[in-house]
Amino acid sequence: MRIASWNVNSVRSRLEQVTAWLEQNQPELLCLQETKVEDGSFPHEAFRALGYQAEISGQKAYNGVALISRVPLDDVQIGFGALLGGDADAERLGEQKRVISALVDGVRVLNLYVPNGSSLTSEKYAYKLEWLACLQRYLAELERQGDPLCVVGDFNIALEARDIHNPARLEGGIMASDAERLALRQALGEGLQDSFRLFEPASGHWSWWDYRSGGWDLDRGWRIDHIYLSEELVECATGCVIDKAVRGNEKPSDHAPVVVNLAWPPAGDDEDEDEGEGEDEE
Repeated sequence: MRIASWNVNSVRSRLEQVTAWLEQNQPELLCLQETKVEDGSFPHEAFRALGYQAEISGQKAYNGVALISRVPLDDVQIGFGALLGGDADAERLGEQKRVISALVDGVRVLNLYVPNGSSLTSEKYAYKLEWLACLQRYLAELERQGDPLCVVGDFNIALEARDIHNPARLEGGIMASDAERLALRQALGEGLQDSFRLFEPASGHWSWWDYRSGGWDLDRGWRIDHIYLSEELVECATGCVIDKAVRGNEKPSDHAPVVVNLAWPPAGDDEDEDEGEGEDEE
C-alpha cells in the first residue's frame, strides 16, 4: 500500500498537476492539505475519472484537507470533535478545517494540516501550541482504539536541525522553536516514528521551499511534511521518499509530496487466512 501526503496550496489551482501526479504514481491513498476550497466546490469529477473517491473537509480560501483514495474508505471522521466530543477546545479548534481520518484496509490514516503560527510573537503562535495540545489528546484517544496508525500531513515544524537548510540562522524561530518541537513530540509520544528517517538519516532533504528569496532555485528548504507510523506499520515499511521533482513545475505548490510504501497487510496475515480456508474445506 502506498500512502502519499501533499500540501497542494489550492487543489483547484493545481488540479492538473495533482491528477497528473496521481496518474503517474497511482498511490492507494493521497492525503491533501491546504485545499482552499469549500466542500460544494471540490473537484470530485476530476478524481472520479481516474478511479479515485474523495472525502473532504474544506473551507473557502483557507485550510482544507482531503483523502483521495482508490480503495474503500471506512469510518471517515472529520475534526477533533469526532473523538473528543464534549471537549470545548476541540470543537472550537475544529472550526478551521485541518483534520480528517479514515480506515484504509484496517489502517487508521490521519491527515493533518498543522497551523503555521506566523511568528513567535503572534496570536497565531499561541493558537498553534493550543492546537498541538489538542492533537495530543486526540492521538491518545486514537491509540486507545488500537488500530494501526499512519499520521500524515504538513506539520509546519522541523523537528531537528538536520531538517532545515540553515539551522544556525533559523533554529529557535517559527517552525523550529523549542515549544513547537516539544508540543509535537509530546503529541506523537513514544509509539509513532518518522517514516522518512527510518530510511534516510542525512540532512539535505526538504519538502518545502519558500516562494520568497529564491528558496527553490537555491535549494533552501525545510522538511516539514511528515508521515508517522505506529509500530505495526514500521515493521511493514519498505521505503519513504520526497518527490521533489514536482516542485520544479510551472506555478507549483511550495511543497512536494511525501510517499511511504507499506507491505500491508503483512504476508503472515494472508498465510493465516489461506490456512484457515483449507481447514474449512477439509
